Amino acid sequence: MKRLRKYWISTAVFAFLITAFSGAGAQTISSDNKDLEKAFRLALKVVDGNVRDGILAAGGDYGGEWTRDIAINSWNAASLLWPEVAEKSLWSVTIGRDSIGHQYWDKIIWTIAALHHYYVNGDRKFLRQAYTCSANTMKQLENSQFDPGTGLFMGPSVFNDGIAGYPEPIFERGNLSTFVLDHKNSHGIKCLSTNSIYYEAYKVLEKMSKILQTNEYGVFSLKAKNLKANILKHLYNPKSNTFDYLLDHTGKADHSQEALGIAFAAIFEIPDAGKARAIISNAHVSKYGIPSIYPDFPRYSPDTPGRHNNIIWPMVNGFYAKAAINTRNYKRFEEELKSLTHLAIDEDKGNMDFREIYSPYTGAAIGGWQSNKLTPSCRRQTWSATAYLDMVMYGLIGMRFSNAGEIEFKPYLPPGISILELSELKYRNKYLNILVEGKGSTIREMHVNGRKVYKVTPGILNHSINKVHIVMM
Repeated sequence: MKRLRKYWISTAVFAFLITAFSGAGAQTISSDNKDLEKAFRLALKVVDGNVRDGILAAGGDYGGEWTRDIAINSWNAASLLWPEVAEKSLWSVTIGRDSIGHQYWDKIIWTIAALHHYYVNGDRKFLRQAYTCSANTMKQLENSQFDPGTGLFMGPSVFNDGIAGYPEPIFERGNLSTFVLDHKNSHGIKCLSTNSIYYEAYKVLEKMSKILQTNEYGVFSLKAKNLKANILKHLYNPKSNTFDYLLDHTGKADHSQEALGIAFAAIFEIPDAGKARAIISNAHVSKYGIPSIYPDFPRYSPDTPGRHNNIIWPMVNGFYAKAAINTRNYKRFEEELKSLTHLAIDEDKGNMDFREIYSPYTGAAIGGWQSNKLTPSCRRQTWSATAYLDMVMYGLIGMRFSNAGEIEFKPYLPPGISILELSELKYRNKYLNILVEGKGSTIREMHVNGRKVYKVTPGILNHSINKVHIVMM
């Protein structure tokens, strides 16, 4: 097999791609896969409709008050498609732009989204403020949440603020509160997904420090190295060749599969490449995609699924799809893309809506049980829609940003998609038409404005509309 060359295009190219794709820009997607077209347009419509007073809300039934939602949505798509909205939203969940606010345990994910926002938009003033905000927050969390005994950070798992996401004895029998921190044993737990984002946040702070030429990058690099070693020591299970979900307040490991945790671990390269590939390949996946936490805790069942347990959260599936692409497990990526396409558009599932939660058995929109009550699967969920946008932009078209102001293209066209075109996509002051055709993951040739290239710098994009044509093997 031929080695895959890296093909680059200026930052101007990609954001054009995405910003213009928003509903306001009325840009177009064209493919020989009509379900893909329909779902992508629906995702844009859902996100566009959730912008309120310039802030991106979590969904049709939610506001914009969660740091994790805003960070994940910016990282997935908003920094590209709605850059002004993403920036305003990111700052809206900080405390005077000096530290990150809201629920403490996973708010450091904001740091990861902030660097991505800079890569897409190139605003050094934003980066300087984001660096200060992130570094201040990390110091606060080190002082309050770092456990020196294990070298891990304490707190619930990313996004799982409901007690349905936790086994006994973290869950207290007879305690009917649905909020995880109302259960006293939740405060000292150490979770895979949460520690994975802390690790990546340290790496991001190291990168920010180098870009801004501060003298702190060495400290962040050492802390990242130590945290990675402790994640592997305490949460990697060599017997099963995968990661445990968490250590409870007594130090006992729970062996459940946390889909977001294994996805983050693979994306952030915490295990080596071989282990990451095996973990993603061997993960349990349901008929409609990977469930959030598997298997059912004893108090739940297929008939009464836990809201944060064995159930489909499309945001989680988006990150698992990204991990599959990164580990070159294209089969798993294809399955997640197809599943989320139909969860959104099929009448007996989302019925032309990106819902919050779905059944892993039927694909029906169901919110799951919390304590003794069934909750709804909320409408027009933003991170379900941005997960799909990311599957297309990152997975199929293969766009990767860097500090150098270029975009690396690593497209992948699975069976059933041989043509994918995005037209008149605005990025900063440039426009781009991108056509990817063929099959597979190896680029045969790439042209920009008719000129064959292997690397595209910002200076090449001189036309009002720049045409990028990528032909796959």
